[in-house]
Amino acid sequence: MAVRIRLRRVGRKKSPMYRIVVADSRSPRDGKFIEILGQYHPQQGSNAVALNTDRANYWLDNGAQASDTVRSLLRRAGVLKARHEARLGAKLTAAAVPLAERKSE
Repeated sequence: MAVRIRLRRVGRKKSPMYRIVVADSRSPRDGKFIEILGQYHPQQGSNAVALNTDRANYWLDNGAQASDTVRSLLRRAGVLKARHEARLGAKLTAAAVPLAERKSE
């Protein structure tokens, strides 16, 4: 089962509001979903995204693919940058050699 993080439209006509949901990739846009991660209000401006970052990271860690729009919203919320820095920090600390070992060589 391919899992996607994508938008689900709610709201009135000409007043869109979207929920950021985790859903099976085969289900329709406004169909069945697994979990709601947050909301996106495109007409609100600067504070348009409300997101549960812990659950978004959980689903991304377990292989869920974000749609293009959701990926840009995650980038705007700072989730992707935090994930990148955490991965890069773990990689750098694993490759670092302590000073005590370096002097003995």
